[in-house]
Amino acid sequence: MKVRYFTNIPSPYRINFFNELGKKCDLEVVFEAEKAPKINSDWYKDNKIKNFKSIFLKKGIIEEQKINFKILKYVTKKCNVLIFTNYSYYTEMIALIYAKLLRKKYILQIDGGIISYNENVIKRKLKKFLVSNASCYLSPSKETDKFLVYYGAQEEKINRYSFTSLYEKDILKKCISDEEKNKLRTKYNIPYKKVIISIGQFIPRKGFDWMIDAYKDLDKSIGIYIIGGKPTKHYLDLKDKYQMDNLHFIGFQNKENIMNWYRLADLFVFPTREDIWGLVINEAMSQGLPVITTDKCISGLELINNGENGFIVKCEDQEDLIDKTNQYFSLDINEKRIIQNKILNTIKKYSIENMAKEHIKILGR
Repeated sequence: MKVRYFTNIPSPYRINFFNELGKKCDLEVVFEAEKAPKINSDWYKDNKIKNFKSIFLKKGIIEEQKINFKILKYVTKKCNVLIFTNYSYYTEMIALIYAKLLRKKYILQIDGGIISYNENVIKRKLKKFLVSNASCYLSPSKETDKFLVYYGAQEEKINRYSFTSLYEKDILKKCISDEEKNKLRTKYNIPYKKVIISIGQFIPRKGFDWMIDAYKDLDKSIGIYIIGGKPTKHYLDLKDKYQMDNLHFIGFQNKENIMNWYRLADLFVFPTREDIWGLVINEAMSQGLPVITTDKCISGLELINNGENGFIVKCEDQEDLIDKTNQYFSLDINEKRIIQNKILNTIKKYSIENMAKEHIKILGR
């Protein structure tokens, strides 16, 4: 079976997935460009294309609002399955429209979706035009199913897959011991009794500002670490304003270090204002780390049963965030272990190997 994917850039998690899928079919992937703007180049460092054919329409950085008509020849080129992943990018949009005009069957796969009820009529109609009429849809969550149906998909054509960036070997089989956790804290010079971490870019959408506001009076024996980039002046000013000596900003970390941070922490907080998925939730849960995230994070809504294997708070509700934080820290060790074991049980199927198997099963129907 010859499968042709259309996507934007070679994100590491996509490359890993395509390498695994390429073991099971004749796979060709058409990338719009090599990189995205404002992304640390270290992010791409471990990319190794092994088990599929790659085509890059453009060298360098992607231009989302420009059309590269080179893509059209790959719509007509012979294959068994066409899969589109980024209908909102102009180049892929024009390819998808071309496929519609040629009445070619295609699959639409998305990593997540949030319905915009307040968008203007023209934008909504365009989305419905682009989303509707696929022969099949690949969706990672119940919320994404709702998104697809709202924009014109037929519910019976929607198929579920386990979206992830993790290999089976990355997911712990059992929780790490307190001894191992303490060794990691010594290695990373962590002096606190309890540790909260968060990961992401220092951009408003990630919500670190309101999280800092909420935690300004948190007990100073709790260390708060925000990992993933260089903080802007706004976040540094917030730290100074609240005199939060227990708040630390950590730069970009490789995968090994990130996994160690998940293991040494007590709680992962992801205060996003909007994430159509949020792979950091998968990563945190893969290490048995309890998560607090918002009702605007699709992976959180899909993976977390509130109060059982993590916590969902209303976005920007500082009181709710503090309450859930204190609620978890007040549990005894046995109650925490129950939650951690539930987390590992939830996340165990979210591996790249399983995601590839699910795709082959769906594509073979």
